[in-house]
Amino acid sequence: MRFARRSLVATALLALAFGVGAQDIQERTIKFGHLNNPDHPTSLGVRKFAEIVAAKSGGKIKVQEFPASQLGNELQQQAALQGGVQEMLVASTTSLNGIVKEFGMLDFPFLFANARQADAMVDGPLGKALSAKLPEKGVVVLGFFDLGFRNVTNSKRPITKGSDLEGLKLRVIPNPVFLETFKAFNANPLPMPFAELYGALENKAVDGQENPFAVIASSKFYEVQKFVSGTNHVYGTNPVQISKRFWDRLSPAEQKLLQDAATEATNWQRTTSREVSGKALGELTAKGMVYNDIAPAELAKMRAAVRPVYDKFSAAYDPALVTLFKAELERISKL
Repeated sequence: MRFARRSLVATALLALAFGVGAQDIQERTIKFGHLNNPDHPTSLGVRKFAEIVAAKSGGKIKVQEFPASQLGNELQQQAALQGGVQEMLVASTTSLNGIVKEFGMLDFPFLFANARQADAMVDGPLGKALSAKLPEKGVVVLGFFDLGFRNVTNSKRPITKGSDLEGLKLRVIPNPVFLETFKAFNANPLPMPFAELYGALENKAVDGQENPFAVIASSKFYEVQKFVSGTNHVYGTNPVQISKRFWDRLSPAEQKLLQDAATEATNWQRTTSREVSGKALGELTAKGMVYNDIAPAELAKMRAAVRPVYDKFSAAYDPALVTLFKAELERISKL
């Protein structure tokens, strides 16, 4: 009898130590969708999240990954998330731009010089302020995965300066900021779901596209593109999103478990993504793509050319968020 009491006390102390009682965790399956192939760092991050959740929940909460747009394109999955049909999604800030337009600030061209600055922006006051606007729209953000610098590929010519983009038919994310950015260089940007991109490149419906090196390699765009240029025009961060309808059905213990797992997975994924990106460029050139950097003087000219994009969209955004954005740019410039 004394042993049984000691066991009960020990169990209670363990529950207090971990902040989670077994009764607070229900058997659940989470559908987690994204756009990338299973060998991409996004997929690796989702699987790491699933592994952490399984461990923390004692196997009660299972995360089922749906890669490569299996649950629909980005906007379809975003709608399913808001409607509570799909529990989780990791995708670019683009779809959120359609819900809270100020997310477009994270897509402004040439914001960041390195990954540290991008992390500081989304993890800091601006990222928190933007994320705080989402629950009323049916979305909760648990963190921001890394996607990396976006770079232009095409089948026509190297991009060594802004004017080399003139006349090129480039697939871009269906996002007003991206459209205006490439229009500033007199390109012909065409919005298109990612799932349709390979076929469009293959049949020459578009001349090129822009994505991080890891996406280009994982998607095998080297099979249908010749030139890859280090434009580094946007640093992509991918919000880890969960449906607010699903979130509200969770116990506080379950919510904490998923938030902690997302934070841990995000830190791991960022490191992994940057390692993969470094290797991906070598893979692209090994597969026959021709790579070129852009001279600093030409990059400076490209930054100047897109200044009207900042001005146009900032005028339509919440002034308080624009002020915060500018302050954060100043803060992170020192990183």
